[in-house]
Amino acid sequence: MVQTTDKTYYEVLGVGDKASTDEIKKAFKKLARKHHPDAGGDEAAFKEISEAYEVLSDREKREEYDTMLKYGAFAATGGAAASGIPFNWGGRGGTWTVTDFGGDGGYGNATGAGGFGNSIGDIFSRMAAGEGAFGTDWDFGGRQQKVKGQDIQVTLELSFEEAFKGTEKRVTVKSSDGINQTIDVKVPEGAVEGGRLRYKGKGAAGSNGGENGDLLIITSIKPDKLYTRSGANIHMNLPLSFDEAALGASITVPVPDGSKVKLKVPAGTQEGKVFLIKGKGAKRVSRKSGASEYGDLKVKATLVVPRKLNEKQREALEAFAGASDTDIRKGWG
Repeated sequence: MVQTTDKTYYEVLGVGDKASTDEIKKAFKKLARKHHPDAGGDEAAFKEISEAYEVLSDREKREEYDTMLKYGAFAATGGAAASGIPFNWGGRGGTWTVTDFGGDGGYGNATGAGGFGNSIGDIFSRMAAGEGAFGTDWDFGGRQQKVKGQDIQVTLELSFEEAFKGTEKRVTVKSSDGINQTIDVKVPEGAVEGGRLRYKGKGAAGSNGGENGDLLIITSIKPDKLYTRSGANIHMNLPLSFDEAALGASITVPVPDGSKVKLKVPAGTQEGKVFLIKGKGAKRVSRKSGASEYGDLKVKATLVVPRKLNEKQREALEAFAGASDTDIRKGWG
């Protein structure tokens, strides 16, 4: 992770540079709820605020970052700073002299023992990754920063029925270090398109004793010929003949859970009318207080006009037309 915005991390979180740890945490939580991808937020913005919080919530990383801001190193792209300024780096001991904050200039130590050849972008990248300003190869006081392994993301394709009822799938994943691992994935009832299942520690291995990354299973649902989803609500079309719509009918409707429901269609039903069958939708994977556990089945009336008529049908419709005295286009002028 690298700071790629012209804003400081304080500006990203909307706090002052003297903000307390609690204030920083509160600001992050507020922004995270707004921008989290699982809630339909902006993934790039969520990544940016996460990077800012990762640095500012850690005392040592924040001290390093504040030092860089103090001497003009504002963003990962670098910036001019006074040269030859000695300062203590993060209180870890040793006095370093800034020789160049622009481009790929190096850092010389107090004894004149050569530079490190680190650009300002390298330093910010390492800081945000939790490695410290000079990377994990440098041992300050006998300590090396632990680095968490990368997360691995896999898309799991499901049928409509599998997502509706829940299922178990065996998934084989190859990590970044080339090792195959088989995971039994339990897909919850009511799984949604783009839903995320997180398996802690099943991602790539960490370094310097850091914990493993996570495995993220993203659910993708194949289209169904009969049903469509909108959150926990299920939608389907109900084909009606002219006589069923005009005279009314009792129709057996198949429900996604495998059961059947008798639906009474009243006489004079119009094209597009929606019948609501409560509680026959999908299970809500995240339910707000007071919300029902299951969504609803919404059945939309669609009028089917025959392309061809037999002799009796034609005679009946002609008789119907002759008996009609209603002008359905009244008012057209």
